[in-house]
Amino acid sequence: MSFFGFGQSAEIEIYLDGQETRKTAEVKTEDGKKERLLLYYDGETVSGKVNISLKKPGSKLEHQGIKIEFIGQIEMFYDRGNHHEFISLVKELARPGDMIAHTSYPFEFTCVEKPFEVYTGANVRLRYFLKVTIIRRLADIVKELDIAVHTLSSYPEMNNSIKMEVGIEDCLHIEFEYNKSKYHLKDVIVGKIYFLLVRIKIKHMEIAIIKKETTGTGPNTFTENETIAKYEIMDGAPVRGESIPIRVFLAGYELTPTMRDINKKFSVRYFLNLVLMDTEDRRYFKQQEITLWRKGDKVRKPNLQSPAILAGTQNLTNTAQQISSQEENQEPAQKEDFLRAPNSQSDEKLNSNDPFDQGINSPTESPPDSHIQNMTREAGDGQNDPENTE
Repeated sequence: MSFFGFGQSAEIEIYLDGQETRKTAEVKTEDGKKERLLLYYDGETVSGKVNISLKKPGSKLEHQGIKIEFIGQIEMFYDRGNHHEFISLVKELARPGDMIAHTSYPFEFTCVEKPFEVYTGANVRLRYFLKVTIIRRLADIVKELDIAVHTLSSYPEMNNSIKMEVGIEDCLHIEFEYNKSKYHLKDVIVGKIYFLLVRIKIKHMEIAIIKKETTGTGPNTFTENETIAKYEIMDGAPVRGESIPIRVFLAGYELTPTMRDINKKFSVRYFLNLVLMDTEDRRYFKQQEITLWRKGDKVRKPNLQSPAILAGTQNLTNTAQQISSQEENQEPAQKEDFLRAPNSQSDEKLNSNDPFDQGINSPTESPPDSHIQNMTREAGDGQNDPENTE
């Protein structure tokens, strides 16, 4: 809106190079909605052009300079007056003067460092954006354009399984085991729960994925827990020696990589929460932290073969056909079964029908010196108590 002839007399458009073919990512906005933004990675160049057009043909725009900024910013919702910028790059597009016609300015931020991933949570927001400013005496003309940034990780070298024995006094001893402790965002959590001692009447068991967002430091620390997913894994009373399989697919949920102490402002951590409920609606739970990371997409190279390679492939095919014809003329070999080792403790046949094993061994008798951790009882007789979700 213009008052007394003053106001924005020009429109700004930011065009990014290759935006028609560049991948996009869905990012949650502050009001809970979602928008698709152009996707960039750490170290990628951000370039394009700024188009400025006058609203009234034949008019003149006086300015004190035009600049473009690339900004990485963390905003705390409880302290909106202070924006913490961890990246601030500035390029001058034009010196002070007059603009009398539509003008386009190219820009380029070469190999920009983008150390953190975009994130919008309950109390904090991390964003990257381009900001164009036409500096004027009375009121600047400003245009912003957000981009999405993802941080990719390689497969962790050490990825041990999670195995823990928990119990409720002398009433219940269970052993839960997950195949890994670090999962990528489209991974599958595979595990088992073994009942070693059952002296209470359990009627229900579930597992949940919990996101814990921590912002601030010291007395100004705020923690927000959000249940991302919840699965019922057992309904009914278990018996000693019974095992319950677990298989949780992560691809269908809105997850981010684990973020630890991002610019000393906030952290995002994920937990697997195992919950038991007895017949009197008492709930017991045990949390175990897992690490999530983003895996890069695999890009297959086109199969471009030269004539020499094709000729070599044909020679290999001919050789394989000759060997196959020779084998057909030979007598068929006799098949032999595997024999169990003499020192084996069991005479049972091998069982390969369990799709949930994947490197998870069944427990033996609990050693006398093993450490059994107690499960936590939720207050309220079946009602979730936020104070006890630690």
